[in-house]
Amino acid sequence: MTRPRRSSPRSRPVDPEVGLELELEIGPVAHGGHCVARHEGRVVFVRHTLPGETVRARVTEGGKKFWRADAVEVLEPSADRVEPAWPASGPGGVGGAELSHVALPAQRRWKAAVLAEQLRRLAGLEPDVTVEAAPGDDERGGLAYRTRIELVTDADGRAGMRRFRSHDVVPLDAMPLATPEVLTLAATEGVFTRRWRPGQRLELVAPAGGADALMLVDGTPWRRGRPDFRPNARRAVTETVQVGDAEHRYRVAADGFWQVHRGAPGVLAGAVLDAVGDVSDATVLDLYSGAGLFTLPLAAAVGERGRVVAIEGDEQAVKDARRNVHGLHHVDLRLGTVDRVLAGRTDDDPVPAADVVVLDPPRAGAGRAVVDAMAGREPGRIVYVACDPAALARDVGLLGERGYTLTGLRAFDLFPHTHHVEAVAVLDR
Repeated sequence: MTRPRRSSPRSRPVDPEVGLELELEIGPVAHGGHCVARHEGRVVFVRHTLPGETVRARVTEGGKKFWRADAVEVLEPSADRVEPAWPASGPGGVGGAELSHVALPAQRRWKAAVLAEQLRRLAGLEPDVTVEAAPGDDERGGLAYRTRIELVTDADGRAGMRRFRSHDVVPLDAMPLATPEVLTLAATEGVFTRRWRPGQRLELVAPAGGADALMLVDGTPWRRGRPDFRPNARRAVTETVQVGDAEHRYRVAADGFWQVHRGAPGVLAGAVLDAVGDVSDATVLDLYSGAGLFTLPLAAAVGERGRVVAIEGDEQAVKDARRNVHGLHHVDLRLGTVDRVLAGRTDDDPVPAADVVVLDPPRAGAGRAVVDAMAGREPGRIVYVACDPAALARDVGLLGERGYTLTGLRAFDLFPHTHHVEAVAVLDR
């Protein structure tokens, strides 16, 4: 925490704080993929480091309240530090693998600590959190799991990803988090070798197994090295998900939302079914239901004498879901934002009372309006699937005010080498 010095004047940015180099003793992890350090009383959020390390860090963003910095030299390393699994995501590099310098077990302890701290700070709880690995991830070193990647092209037409917290594009020649099927598609279409038009967006999708792989360029399907403008050009892929003894098949728009980890759909759907318990003949609300990942296994669980009401605000996702639940007459799909549908501000029939509510909101979480609408229906159990610890903790706190107690919590490492973690929380009334 001493001996600050500056980069060479030639490269120093106009902002006087940016470029300042500090020797820092690194403190605890914080939400967002960085650790906390202090310099002369000021908080510094430092990426590419680990608790207990001493590093030389370069300030990347200044400000009155706190600074951001990248560790550019490790002076005293942690025992949990390893050679980065993806050097291109290191200091000054692309976003998307900010923990690739951390051993996998330590990554999971990092994520458990963040989730526990958020629940403690925002919900007043003291949970015991363990982050579980997805099947096969340890054997693959936490790599080769993404069935979907998105790239952009730089001013020279090279495919890459944006620098962290920047619009600048870093050209790439590989993407080690992608599955072999995605990389095969990339090689077939020359993604990393050809020159594209500057500013293009490339989306590569290859469901586990790879038979249905598809690439979109600026939203247009790409086939055999050129855009496919045919009216019947394929724009969707088929996903197969094993949940217990049952296999479910989904048709999903290639540019629609789907879990990116090859094992995530099965892991999360299985965890949700375990969490809801016996719901035979029950009414279940499936909020933020997307293309129906949880809707199908929930429909099987409630049986034809039960009912699943699925609510989703994205029109394309609901179109996909209608195709996926075709023939399941006890599934009721509603298009509209969750808060409006639950409040009855649409032309649909009122949403019924429910025995169980399942929700999988976006990163911002559910928020008070949805929490109040859920709790107002007095379900016995709420199963909350979360991708953001802070949003989950806030909403768990709000549900606590409405009489719900956190009775179960599982966390899953479905984004290895990043700070992201998925959680399935169970709250009982």
